[in-house]
Amino acid sequence: MGAFISYLHLAHGIDNFFVLAPNLTIYDKLITDFTPNTPKYVFKGIAEFADRRARDHHRRQLRPARPDHGPLFGNVRVNIFNISKINSEVRGGKSPRIKRLSEYLGESYFDYLASLPDLVILMDESHRYRASAGVRAINELKPILGLELTATPFVESGKTTVAFKNIVLDYPLGQAMADGFVKEPAVATRKNFNLPA
Repeated sequence: MGAFISYLHLAHGIDNFFVLAPNLTIYDKLITDFTPNTPKYVFKGIAEFADRRARDHHRRQLRPARPDHGPLFGNVRVNIFNISKINSEVRGGKSPRIKRLSEYLGESYFDYLASLPDLVILMDESHRYRASAGVRAINELKPILGLELTATPFVESGKTTVAFKNIVLDYPLGQAMADGFVKEPAVATRKNFNLPA
């Protein structure tokens, strides 16, 4: 994600990004990944971002950062959001809070995002919520680009799987392991465990 954001900002002048997580666990992980000086910091080693002062500029439960906080780097603004909030809020035909008026902003968070002229959406673990009510609401933002990131580029439909369309890059786990980017998985067993014959 850091590479996508860096490239789109440096090569194309895009400043506004909306990063979606499918649940609270991944949302918290993304908050950490976008926090400087953490082990998996997404902008680590990207020289153009290294000398700029980072600011904690994520969204927690629809509370946008105050306007005087400024952007993350230069003009880059990264909004991180948990899409499961929308899915849980729209049950019964209700409007999600993201679309409700925020007195602080003077408009809804949704309207604020929709008004951004260069909004790019990055969907982490997109296979988990591709057909959800949250994604339908997010599509209404009309971003200039949407990037879906997943290790599982298909949707299960009954006993069959339907592959995603428009896959830009397919990088299988086996290849990532062979290239040294992923550790070889190991099965954990208890001490003195004897496998049945």
